[in-house]
Amino acid sequence: MASENQTAVIGFILMGFSDQSPQIQQLLFLVLLLFYVLAVMGNLLVLITLTVDPFLHMPMYFFLRNLSFVEICFTTVTIPRTLVNLLSDDGSISFLGCALQMYFFFFFGSEECMLLGIMAFDRYMAICKPLHYSTIMSSRKCVYMAMASWIISIVMQFGQITFIMSLPFCKSNVIHHFFCDVPPVLKLSCTDTYFNDIVRLATAVFFLLIPFLIIVSSYVYIISTVLRMNSREGRSKAFSTCSSHLAVVTLFYGTTMLAYLQPDTGSADPRVFAVFYCLINPMLNPLIYSLRSKEVKGALRRIWGKHSLHAIKL
Repeated sequence: MASENQTAVIGFILMGFSDQSPQIQQLLFLVLLLFYVLAVMGNLLVLITLTVDPFLHMPMYFFLRNLSFVEICFTTVTIPRTLVNLLSDDGSISFLGCALQMYFFFFFGSEECMLLGIMAFDRYMAICKPLHYSTIMSSRKCVYMAMASWIISIVMQFGQITFIMSLPFCKSNVIHHFFCDVPPVLKLSCTDTYFNDIVRLATAVFFLLIPFLIIVSSYVYIISTVLRMNSREGRSKAFSTCSSHLAVVTLFYGTTMLAYLQPDTGSADPRVFAVFYCLINPMLNPLIYSLRSKEVKGALRRIWGKHSLHAIKL
């Protein structure tokens, strides 16, 4: 695309995995489709179970319901389009379509960061401040926390993506990724993007580092409190309620920080990290929570066991 024509960009081309052989692309399609179905069905199963079971209408599982919904949306923003491109070899996407994909990807991603931070704070209050838990983590305040996280994510990501998409693009219209991500899109601008890079880094710090610091500080207090417990059973129960959350945090933050907070040296393929946080993590999270949480496993047996018996009788 000619550099002198800065207004001609009406769409982009997602390169995706077009650099791979047709056989590899077919294999990728099958693997990504399987993982996507497992991710959506797993999170949907957890979402329905936590909604239907009255014994799990507690703050911890209220935020887990939100997280499952976010995971479904987060993976749906990118993977279905990637599957279509793998079959058709047509990676074209409109300017508006790219902007919307980028916005919703970062909106749901930042919302997940904030939810994980809130869930760590919930565990801190339950274990370290049990006498104040029912007051601080009341149903109304939990709704307010969730609403605040959604509003902050909506507003801040709308501002960031609008600012990016208002840049002139004239270097090329080819995005070397399988979805519209901020770093590869910024590389296509024909103006200096230094300020955009600063805004991008500041946004990453706000949505990644701040919740991460809340999580770390919460677990420092949690571990300190648990180690002082005299009851071995109490220590075991406290750790079991935190282990699933810690596993999810490790998976999510490990991949996203590597992708967005390390210098862009060009040595690492961003698609590898992207597959993890776009698809692998959402697929594993329902398994982690259902396998590590006795309450969730019990709810799955109560609800879906009854449905299975009913279906057998019919």
